[in-house]
Amino acid sequence: MAAKSDGAALSVQTTENPVPPPLQCMVATEPDQGPSSCRYASKPYSLLDCCWVLCSLLVFFSDGATDLWLAADYYLRRDYWWFGLTLVFVVVPSAVVQVLSFRWIVYDYTDISGSSSGAVAAVSAAAAAAAESSKGGECNFSTKGSTNTNNQRGGGAANAATVGGVGCSSAGQNAAGAGTESGTRTCCRVCMWLFQSILHLLQLGQVWRYVHALYLGAQSSWHGNRGHFHWRLMCECADITMLRLLEAFLKSAPQLVLQLSIMIHANHVLPLQGLSASASLVSLAWIIASYQKTLRDSRDDKLPMSYKAVIVQMLWHFFTIGARTIAFALFASVFQLYFGIFIVSHWCLMTFWIIQGETDFCMSKWEEIIYNMVVGIVYIFCWFNVKEGRARFRMWLYHTVTLVENVSLIAAWYLYRGPNTSDFYALIVVCVVVCSYALGIFFMLGYYCLLHPDGPVSAAQWGGCVEDGGLMVESCVTPAEASPFPPPDVVTSPPRTLTRTAGADRGEVVPGDLAVFQVRSTTTTSLALAPRPLRTEGPVIRIDLPRKRYPAWDAHFIDRRLRKTILVLENTSPVTPRIQYRSLSKPKEVMEYETTV
Repeated sequence: MAAKSDGAALSVQTTENPVPPPLQCMVATEPDQGPSSCRYASKPYSLLDCCWVLCSLLVFFSDGATDLWLAADYYLRRDYWWFGLTLVFVVVPSAVVQVLSFRWIVYDYTDISGSSSGAVAAVSAAAAAAAESSKGGECNFSTKGSTNTNNQRGGGAANAATVGGVGCSSAGQNAAGAGTESGTRTCCRVCMWLFQSILHLLQLGQVWRYVHALYLGAQSSWHGNRGHFHWRLMCECADITMLRLLEAFLKSAPQLVLQLSIMIHANHVLPLQGLSASASLVSLAWIIASYQKTLRDSRDDKLPMSYKAVIVQMLWHFFTIGARTIAFALFASVFQLYFGIFIVSHWCLMTFWIIQGETDFCMSKWEEIIYNMVVGIVYIFCWFNVKEGRARFRMWLYHTVTLVENVSLIAAWYLYRGPNTSDFYALIVVCVVVCSYALGIFFMLGYYCLLHPDGPVSAAQWGGCVEDGGLMVESCVTPAEASPFPPPDVVTSPPRTLTRTAGADRGEVVPGDLAVFQVRSTTTTSLALAPRPLRTEGPVIRIDLPRKRYPAWDAHFIDRRLRKTILVLENTSPVTPRIQYRSLSKPKEVMEYETTV
């Protein structure tokens, strides 16, 4: 059984065996060998998680509301220049994020409508039939390509009939049933499009996503953290954090610098200005910590981050970003032109540094470049890890550069400040910047030394995370049991994204010939290649891509076509399937993929 991730029709694909077995989930021939050393159980959705989402929603509202309130106050005071700038930094970033959010919704829903609905129904029916026939055995859905792809592009009805001929006749019945319900589905789609359009026009798309996350969390807790609710919850949380991160550094960060510059230039602080600047700073620190927590929760090869660690990381970013933005505002109040040159130069330098590091977050080269440019904006204000290996060295290098920049900016302002600024006031401001930055570094050291999920910073006590020639080797055991091999490419958390590969790993694949899902027997691997063998029971979804390394999102969170297809398969399976990526550490697995794709 095979189904393209973009909604193409089903087709039958055989393996290398000359006489293929009947289409069914192959029962595992290996005994249950227990969980892998790098697999973590899904954390149940708790009351703290619900409170965190509610607090995130409160931070979102407070940031936007205080900015709009301040803009209205500027208008009433006839400060039209400040009113215009404040309003621009609210409306433009919000519109950009709403367009991106609506684009994701359009992509998610249109993939299952129209001509692709029959394919998705066939995938669902075939997966249900396979899962029913397995009865506790292992069912392997693979994205491995086929050499007969060009011969499998017949009509959807023919392909569905072919599937039924090999034992999945329920696929045709479900497809016919789907046709009888087309009128109801069309009405629901129209209502959904109207509802989502109104929400995003009112700039409330992220509010809806937060509410939806609360609903999915409640359903996940009600169903014992199993089923498609937990998977969809992780997908929704990832979407929210990515959208909020983009909005924070397009809106909150510039707004914070603007309001601080206005206060310094006027030598007077209005209550609304202080409230708006504080809300922007809290929003920045909050979303960075929330992003890191959600990213770790989405990956089962990483230990989850406790809320104590999240709070400490938020304080770290709160004080470092606060010192950074005050230095920016002080310098901009005296050297407006040179401040713009400095920001552009710093952004170009950081973007070049990120590109030179060869990150692997997106699915294409141009998307990766755009992503690196956005991260360059983040690097104007704070540190943000985007690549595995030697992260501590890059972090300390970044903080050294920003410390030198902050000192230079403060020194230039102190020497060339206006006559209205007294020496006593100037010294107080300098002390505030120095103390804020020192507190940020203190909380950063506290996070890495005491509260980091992987353990202390010391390599001997890193909790199983060891740097070996720049390669981060993860283990969920003690440092003495750390393995020199990379972690198994298996995911049990909700599917999220497809990893982008480069060079020979990716190859040149035509968009119409994307990887397909296929039922095949389990490949026996050598036990010497992993510290502990993987669990073999239950359905497995195999993805013909090497797994992205942390801190990148897994590929099933990024590629929305793959996410949709995996969610369909997961929803029809009685047991939550495991996701397995192509393992480059297993020669037999690599050879099998290379000879069939």
